[in-house]
Amino acid sequence: MIVALDGPAASGKGTIGRRLAAEFGIGYLDTGAMFRVVGRAALDAGADLDDAEAVLKVAKEIDLDDQSDPRLHDAETGQAASRVAEQRVVRGLLLEAQRAFANRPGGAVLDGRDIGTVVFPDADLKFFITASTAARAARRAAQLREMGATVDEAELAKELELRDNRDRQRAAAPLRRADDAILLDTTHMSIDAAFDTARRHMARRLEELGCA
Repeated sequence: MIVALDGPAASGKGTIGRRLAAEFGIGYLDTGAMFRVVGRAALDAGADLDDAEAVLKVAKEIDLDDQSDPRLHDAETGQAASRVAEQRVVRGLLLEAQRAFANRPGGAVLDGRDIGTVVFPDADLKFFITASTAARAARRAAQLREMGATVDEAELAKELELRDNRDRQRAAAPLRRADDAILLDTTHMSIDAAFDTARRHMARRLEELGCA
């Protein structure tokens, strides 16, 4: 079974995705983290983020699974990830890895921005997880403070809006809700309530597929 979770940054899709995968005993892949790894590596290499071939060269030389760098969660890396995600050749490289991961026996839960529209348009179950900019900024700020960072929440909200606009307007695989995706607005929802809603949908879908 393949489950797709799409939505903007800090909407809660990663937490929900990880918990669904653990609950049902299948693999989990944060595709956004792959772009953050590439974006961070491109920044460190001094590559022009708008030069597709330069970024692709960096992406081919790094371990996409190495997500240990704490800078992967900072705003600079988030913006870099959004920029490199505009490059079709980079998306193509990562798309192969994403599909290979999900097509292993047992299936997987994947979260990102184009899972249900591009990576797996025929996914067995799709969610679009969203929340207001203010709610997402507050969550991201709390996450960063736990890591010891000093955060300007208002500035963080502006950065999220900038990234949202870039992700929605890019020509390659823009962020959008698939027509058959279940909408979960987590603005006024606890993460436990959002997860429970997603869990019930997934249990029902597994039963429909005869996998329960």
